[in-house]
Amino acid sequence: MTTTPEGVSLGMPQLPAPDYPADVRARLEEDAREIIARYPDSRSALLPLLHLVQSQEGHVTRTGQRFCAEVLGLTTAEVTAVATFYSMYRRKPSGDYQVGVCTNTLCAVMGGDAIFEALQDHLGVGNGETTGDGKVTLEHIECNAACDFAPVVMVNWEFFDNQTVDSAKHLVDELRAGADVEPTRGARLCTFKDTARILAGFPDEREGAVDGGGSAGHASLVGLRLAKGESGPARVVHPRGGGAPQNQRPAEHPSSHDAPQDTSASDPSHPAGPVAEEGE
Repeated sequence: MTTTPEGVSLGMPQLPAPDYPADVRARLEEDAREIIARYPDSRSALLPLLHLVQSQEGHVTRTGQRFCAEVLGLTTAEVTAVATFYSMYRRKPSGDYQVGVCTNTLCAVMGGDAIFEALQDHLGVGNGETTGDGKVTLEHIECNAACDFAPVVMVNWEFFDNQTVDSAKHLVDELRAGADVEPTRGARLCTFKDTARILAGFPDEREGAVDGGGSAGHASLVGLRLAKGESGPARVVHPRGGGAPQNQRPAEHPSSHDAPQDTSASDPSHPAGPVAEEGE
């Protein structure tokens, strides 16, 4: 054991990661060959391979990183650098269901913060922790591009929209009870290990599993429809407490491109910067 001058023990160097059992290794090698064959450069297969080894144990172990390094001809340091960069790769044992509560701006103000706090109390776990039965891992997550359904909860990256504290509690209770829980949109739920294998690029072979689908909500598609020239009639929203008659044309407010405002560049009476002559 090595000790620094400050008396801090550094311990023994970490031993190399153990290998998979022979039968597991053979199966993973067969899958790995299929994944690697999809890419002109084998190194490009690292991300799906990390999903593959995650599907084996529910998180990316040191053994999994060693496997990826060996089949791709990389160092374990190179694999670890990638595995620790992306949050989708778990670095410690996790539950069958990854329950993520969006706490980014819109979801937060619509109730996401309250949902996340309530679920921590309800499940008795903190952020990134797993329930004692190994069923649910709870975490707060960033924006999932579903703001028109806020607040959003995701389970193994499938959407559960327009959640409340009560509906989120019911959701995790159903997951822990083994009930057949259906996402608001998207594919049917499966365990996190099964999800990881699908993300590695292997088909979901459950009957009817690929029939599920989802799309953006109405508000998300307004901009697209406008870009296509499919604009509908204008709608004027008046201030609270009164407003103009319905047949009165609202006052126009041109954009800065239509009616530039006076600035230091266009109005000499509003100069910008120092007014003293150079050298004074």
